[in-house]
Amino acid sequence: MIVVMKSNATQKEIENVKSTIEELGYKPHPIEGILRTVIGVVGDDRGKPHHVDNLKQLKGVDNVVPIMQPYKLASREIEDQTSTFKVRDVEIGKNKIPIIAGPCSVESEEQVMEIAKEIKKSGASMLRGGAFKPRTSPYTFQGMGEKGLKILDKARELTGLPIVTEIMDPEDIDILEDYADVLQIGARNSQNYALLKKVGKSSKAVLLKRGMSTTIKEFLMCAEYILAEGNNRVMLCERGIRTFETATRNTFDLNAIPVLKEKTHLPVFADPSHGTGYWQYVTPVTLASIAAGVDGLIIEVHNNPEIAVSDGGQSLKPDTFDNLMKKARPVAKAVGRSI
Repeated sequence: MIVVMKSNATQKEIENVKSTIEELGYKPHPIEGILRTVIGVVGDDRGKPHHVDNLKQLKGVDNVVPIMQPYKLASREIEDQTSTFKVRDVEIGKNKIPIIAGPCSVESEEQVMEIAKEIKKSGASMLRGGAFKPRTSPYTFQGMGEKGLKILDKARELTGLPIVTEIMDPEDIDILEDYADVLQIGARNSQNYALLKKVGKSSKAVLLKRGMSTTIKEFLMCAEYILAEGNNRVMLCERGIRTFETATRNTFDLNAIPVLKEKTHLPVFADPSHGTGYWQYVTPVTLASIAAGVDGLIIEVHNNPEIAVSDGGQSLKPDTFDNLMKKARPVAKAVGRSI
């Protein structure tokens, strides 16, 4: 449930409520709004003699409201407005739609530098690139590891673009925190609860991709694992689900964007590259995602997709990405947003 503080509640009163919540054996999660503070109360209430309704008696408390959804901290019941935060100078969750772009995998310094300069010129907000890659086959390219992270770091120095890169193993958190601005959790790890808890303790923003067979409710429960550990800088990413259709790599679930926007305050991103698997479908699905209300996009761009070590078929060339950005701007404007 949530404790709604009065608009004139003092910081001392808020701290007293948080302390009482902890004494009752729960975890407080304060969210500071423009007009008032609300405090999420989460934890296992089985076998506890105290009831959090008693919090109504504390000074500064306006109301105690039960949260009906199983995903307590991700629910719009706890925060009606889309959450906003910054990744370096890039604002997430506001009117401007940030575009994350770059190659699926870091292959060489020359490759990453060239792509980073091109996407920056076209208006991208962040650079994506995988240094650790989860692959279906153990015999395919698995990424360059720390060497790849160092290349991404050089690209950030060159362009100023924050870095988005994937984390696969909880043991890699220390090295990735040294380089990454955003920790990406891929579809295959969306229900890796040990990993979710680990990034939940991190100070880095998290881009959580939907699992290929994950329902929206399950997806939000995955985000809840991160939020429950204290990290509220979470972005959700629709990247297509597995269906009976074989014409595309995945079936991009456009429905998920407005559904998630209704159910959660977390910013919602879309990945039309993985959602379709074919470069020629990326632009129309990008435009549809913007029209559906997405808060951000992640798009694969490669300077030589014909020889890419991974996902070349769904990667845009820099000039195609530039054309996409030109088409996206008027669509964003039509729905009251900007690129």
